[in-house]
Amino acid sequence: MEFFQSQESLTNIQWILRSTVSFAFLLLVTKLMGQRSISQLRFLDFIIALTLGNIIAHPLSDEKIGLKGSMIATIVIIMLYVSATWLSLKWPFFKRYLDPPPIKLIIDGQIQFDNLCIARISIDYIFSELRKQKVTDIEKVSLALWEPGGTISVFISPQYLPLTPEDMKLKIPMFTLQRPIIVDGKIDRVLLKEIGKDDIWLKEKVAPIYTEISEVTLATVDENEKVRVYSSPKG
Repeated sequence: MEFFQSQESLTNIQWILRSTVSFAFLLLVTKLMGQRSISQLRFLDFIIALTLGNIIAHPLSDEKIGLKGSMIATIVIIMLYVSATWLSLKWPFFKRYLDPPPIKLIIDGQIQFDNLCIARISIDYIFSELRKQKVTDIEKVSLALWEPGGTISVFISPQYLPLTPEDMKLKIPMFTLQRPIIVDGKIDRVLLKEIGKDDIWLKEKVAPIYTEISEVTLATVDENEKVRVYSSPKG
C-alpha cells in the first residue's frame, strides 16, 4: 500500500495501482451522491464536480501528493454534499438558494428582456434553443422557462399544437415497450425470467430466422411477449 503515501517517485506498477484505486473510489462516491449529480449539473453539483476533479486529479499527476489525504477530503466533501441536499429538502430558503425557481424568458410570444439579463443569456442563445426544439415562430411560444439546470423548457400555445388521435377520437394500438432479450447471441436471463418464459420458448420464436440463439445479433420482446428478430445484412 505504499502507493497511497507521498513519495519522491513511483514505479509504473504503483502509478497503475493509484489510478485504479482512484477510479474505483470515484465510482463508489458518485454512486453515493445519487443520480441527480450525473443528470444535469446544477449550482451545488457544479461546485462538487469541480472540487472532486481537482482533489483526485492532483495525486494522479504528482507522486509527492499522497492518495490517502485526497480520499479523506473526498469523503468529507461527499458528506457535505449529501447534508446540503438533505437540508434543501427541509429548509425552503436553502432550497431556493441552491435550486432557484425557473426564470420566464418568453410569455405569450413576447421575450422578457429584463429576465434575459437576470439569466445572463443572449437573444441569439434563445433562438438557438428554439431551433433545437423545432420552433420556427416565437409568437407560437406560450411559455419558455430558463431552468436551474441550464436548459430552456418551451411550451407551444395549444392552438398551434398538432392534432392527436385522442382529439380525432381515433382508436390506436396500446403502447408497448420493446426491450432487447438477445444481444450478440447472449440471452438476458433477468428479462426472460421476468416474462415467465424459458430458453425453449425463445428458441422457438427465433427459429424461423436462426436455428441457434448464438447466431442472433439482436432480438427484442415487448409487453405482449411478441419477439422481433433483427437479422444482419449480408454483404
